[in-house]
Amino acid sequence: MLEGLEKATAAVAALDEPLRRRMYLFIRAAEKPVTRDEAAAHVGISRKLAAFHLERLVDAGMLVAGSPRPGVGEVRGRGRIPKVYEPSGLEIDVSIPERRYELAGELLAAAIDRRRPGEPSADAALRVARERGAEMGRKAQTKVRGRRRTDLARAVVAELERSGFEPARASDGSVILRNCPFKDLARFSPELMCSMNQALIDGMVRGVGHPALDAELDPDPGRCCVRVRESERAPS
Repeated sequence: MLEGLEKATAAVAALDEPLRRRMYLFIRAAEKPVTRDEAAAHVGISRKLAAFHLERLVDAGMLVAGSPRPGVGEVRGRGRIPKVYEPSGLEIDVSIPERRYELAGELLAAAIDRRRPGEPSADAALRVARERGAEMGRKAQTKVRGRRRTDLARAVVAELERSGFEPARASDGSVILRNCPFKDLARFSPELMCSMNQALIDGMVRGVGHPALDAELDPDPGRCCVRVRESERAPS
């Protein structure tokens, strides 16, 4: 969760400064790479100060900097090519608690595109969610050193955190999820979205390779409907 939230808040903070925001909007509207001189002239400040603000926007991921294409800007000094700036394409969406509606949309779109002949739409959505979860789990597993159960369980919890579920350890040792990233969608279609959540997290567990974790439906008001607990499916 923090990874996405930090990116978004850094971008919002960068745009909080009025001059910086005006330069960013100017560059977005320009439809061509913009030099420091052009950005400075637009807001009425020095080139040096404009460079400071532009680099802050680059650091925040809002702009990308590079060399101009032929004919863009002017050569300064002894053939020095001025840096130019373009929008990065970053989209800002700050939500606390975190929502992941773009992920839900990707899964549903993929389910439509990859639906097998005769396969019910809901089954396709669950299959795709489980496949995506497995992919996420395999990546998470590479980030831990060992293959002990504790290492693999830690990888699952870390991936749940990155995905916005806000995992927490319950008194019985299971992991509850304090946030549902698909909350508003679940209001319209709770059975489908809760089942997709379960399939996504089940795939995540399988992808990590923990031998005895289960992602089970356990609805409770105020949190995600899935609980992760250790079962007796595999020997210690």
